Amino acid sequence: MDRRVVVTGIGMVTPLGVGKDRFREALWRGETGIREIASFPTEGFGSHLGAEIRAFQPRDFISLKNLRKMDRLSSMVTASVRMALDDAGIAVSDANRDRIGIVMGTAFGNTELKVQSARILFTEGPGRVNPIHVPNTVMNASAGHASIELGFRGVNTTVNHQAVSAETAIAYAAMEIRRGTADVILAGGADILSPFFYEALGRFRALSPTAGGAEGARPFDLARNGPVMGEGCGIVCLEAGDLAHGRGAAPYCEISGWGLASSPSPPTGWPDNPRGFLLSLERALRMAGAPPPEIDCIQAAGNGGREPDALEAKTYERIFGGGDAGPLITSIKGATGEIFASGGIRAAALALSIREGVVPPIVGLTTPMCSLPFVIGEARHRPMRKALLSGISFGGTYACLVFEKDATESP
Repeated sequence: MDRRVVVTGIGMVTPLGVGKDRFREALWRGETGIREIASFPTEGFGSHLGAEIRAFQPRDFISLKNLRKMDRLSSMVTASVRMALDDAGIAVSDANRDRIGIVMGTAFGNTELKVQSARILFTEGPGRVNPIHVPNTVMNASAGHASIELGFRGVNTTVNHQAVSAETAIAYAAMEIRRGTADVILAGGADILSPFFYEALGRFRALSPTAGGAEGARPFDLARNGPVMGEGCGIVCLEAGDLAHGRGAAPYCEISGWGLASSPSPPTGWPDNPRGFLLSLERALRMAGAPPPEIDCIQAAGNGGREPDALEAKTYERIFGGGDAGPLITSIKGATGEIFASGGIRAAALALSIREGVVPPIVGLTTPMCSLPFVIGEARHRPMRKALLSGISFGGTYACLVFEKDATESP
């Protein structure tokens, strides 16, 4: 089978707020969720900023019986899945539960619980480790909890692909729907902040301010000096287009193409040239039948890192040209921080942009590193037919997807 794949629902728990409405309002206004970290002390670290989840009540979305068994990451994912299904207008029942699935992306999983369990194991012994916590230390815990709480029984897969985990998860989910193994798949990504994770990234010199100067997230800025970490979850409800339209749904957009590629590079470094990212982008455009001039907007991966932002910008110049021509380019990581499995939140942001014709500004960008049509200062209003979601990761891993306006919707 070769079915169209559309986005019919969105669910999210983000530093900008819980749910698509609060997220969208804050994003369009150019707000940021980055501030001094409050959930753990940072006095011994070289960095102190982060984009934390601050207004999330899991009991608003999850039964108390199941919530008691969940870790923090799983509660964010399960809540986002429920929101996405509700937004899509899909009720899980015996008639459809076998054809509804989940494909989750996470780069690091529940680092907080893993460290806690390891500490108890080695200081107090195996008998002191809470057996309820052990299942939550594996990468696929959140997908499992979500399917148990919501009651669906279709494909259940977790993708662990560094900083393109969520983009890869969405591409895989779209493949499954296209070939007819599922009708609906909840796809996206989630990662959390924890003291161990934060300190480890600091020791790898992966956090702002890596090159001196003021700490902060500045995607594509000349003064960028590393990313600021964030946490959160974004889920998009993917559905077979024929079924969505048959039940009267109004999709946000269609996912029409994707491309994956890689370049040889150190495990925690970046390649010397953009060949892998270029291949990923070209494959996505080719699959979607979208030549570069047809792309109206790019939801970029830029996070304020010196090397990755330069690699990404160089590729856009090569494909779309420089100057003011070409697609508008934005990145939400100046507002949400670098959530490694950020592709789910960014996919949701792009779907909202296509539906509403609004491209949010790049928070933190004041002096562009090159001549490209970055969205600076305030949101831009532009009707959009086709847009690109870019994913790049240390280690030379890339994933790009093409989103486009639903073909049944009038221009």
